[in-house]
Amino acid sequence: MKEVKGVSVQFNVKPGDIDANLAYVSGALRRGSDAGAELAVLPEMWSTGFSYKNLVGLAMRTEEINAALLELSRELRMVIAGSVPESSGEKVFNTAYLFDNGRLAGQYRKMHLFSLLGEERAFLPGESRLVAETSIGKIGVMICYDLRFPELSRRLAIEGAEIICIPAQWPSPREEHWRTLLRARAIENQLFIMACNACGAAGKLDLFGMSMIIDPKGDILAEAGAGESEIYATLKPEIMAEWRSKIPCLNDRRPELY
Repeated sequence: MKEVKGVSVQFNVKPGDIDANLAYVSGALRRGSDAGAELAVLPEMWSTGFSYKNLVGLAMRTEEINAALLELSRELRMVIAGSVPESSGEKVFNTAYLFDNGRLAGQYRKMHLFSLLGEERAFLPGESRLVAETSIGKIGVMICYDLRFPELSRRLAIEGAEIICIPAQWPSPREEHWRTLLRARAIENQLFIMACNACGAAGKLDLFGMSMIIDPKGDILAEAGAGESEIYATLKPEIMAEWRSKIPCLNDRRPELY
C-alpha cells in the first residue's frame, strides 16, 4: 500500500434521477481530484437510490453510468468505489464497482440483504468476496448492512485487504451502531476504513450522513456532519505496519478453535 489521500463523497441521492446524481458525483470527484485525492468512495446505490418501483428499468443505464465513472477514474487518475443496481432478469444486484485509473479492478455484489426493509424482494444476494489489487494497494469492499457481519471483514483482512471501502445508505436512529461498528471493523482487523453514507431523506427514511475515515488503531481521521460534503484524510501505510507489529492480532488468531 502507498500513502494515499482519500475522499468520501457524502450527498443526498435523488431517487430515480440518474442524471442529477451523476452530475453531482462528477463535480465532487473533480473537487476531490483538485484537493489531491486518489481514492474516492461514493454512497450505496448512488446513481438511483432505492427506487423500487422502477429499479429494473433504471438498472438498464448502469452500463452507461459505469462508462462515465471509468472515464473519470482515468482522467482524474483516481480509484473510485460506489454501488449501483446491476441488471439480472426481474431483479437486480446491489453491486459496487471498483474503478482504477481507467480500468475495472473488481466488482462486489452485496451479500447481506436488509430483511427489515425487504431488500430480498427486489435484490439478489451476492455470493463472493472482493479484495482487489489496485494502483494504491489492496482494497476490500462491503456494502452497508454487510457492516454488521464481522466474519466478512475478517476474511477480507486475511486475504490481504489494507483498506475496506463501505458505500452505505444507513438511516436514523442507528447512528451509534454505524459509528461503533465502523470503528470496531477497523480496530479488530487493523486496517483503514473508508465509509461513505448518503444523507437527507430517502422515502420514509432519514439518512444522517456521518461518513467516516478511520485508521487501523480506530482513530477517526475525518467525519462528516449531516449535510452534503466531501471529507478527506491521508492514509499512511506505516501506521498500519507499526500497529500490526506492536499488537499482532492477526498472527495470534487460533481459527482451529473457532
